Amino acid sequence: MTNSITVITPYWHNGTWVFDDAEIGLRQEPFILYIPDMITEMVKDIPRARQGFRMLFSSSPFPGYQVEMEWVKKEYGGHWYRPKGRTLEGWLCPALFHYFRETPRSIFVKTEPLIQ
Repeated sequence: MTNSITVITPYWHNGTWVFDDAEIGLRQEPFILYIPDMITEMVKDIPRARQGFRMLFSSSPFPGYQVEMEWVKKEYGGHWYRPKGRTLEGWLCPALFHYFRETPRSIFVKTEPLIQ
């Protein structure tokens, strides 16, 4: 199995985390429905995270991932995920399919500062 890791650079805008991806035409694409709470928890130790940070994610585990997001259910064209071992669920919109051909059963995520 090959491992494909995607990198985006979320930042804080108008009260939520958003990201841009010019290659697929996304600008200030917001994270909503409890995903911002999860991101805030993940970046709590990253200085100035609201100005931007790197988020790496993949449908396969990779060295240093922080969280495994487990698929819960489909709703309104998007999908609900929950961090493994937790009860809080968050919804990822259909923009998910710009990065995955099929709905991943798990999404492995890591956050880190822009400059290491």
